[in-house]
Amino acid sequence: MKIKPLGEKILLKIDTAETKTESGLFIPQTAQEKTQRGVIVEVSESIKDNLQVKPGDKVMYNKYAGVPVKIEDVDHLIIDIDDLIAAIV
Repeated sequence: MKIKPLGEKILLKIDTAETKTESGLFIPQTAQEKTQRGVIVEVSESIKDNLQVKPGDKVMYNKYAGVPVKIEDVDHLIIDIDDLIAAIV
């Protein structure tokens, strides 16, 4: 399934939270922080030329932003352009 965001929206693939520490300890689901990072999958045509990020870029977004979407059992998020906070370089 292919989703093309409309208006001033961006489709992100959500980065999953770490389930294990560097030392090998498992983090229980209740102790994991909600991630606010993702990878841009698709950008709407109306904002593509004026945007400083492009598909494939890693970004940070507001904590409670967007609409969750599951595409082929992978968590995605459709967010408004104003909910982007930063690009991760």
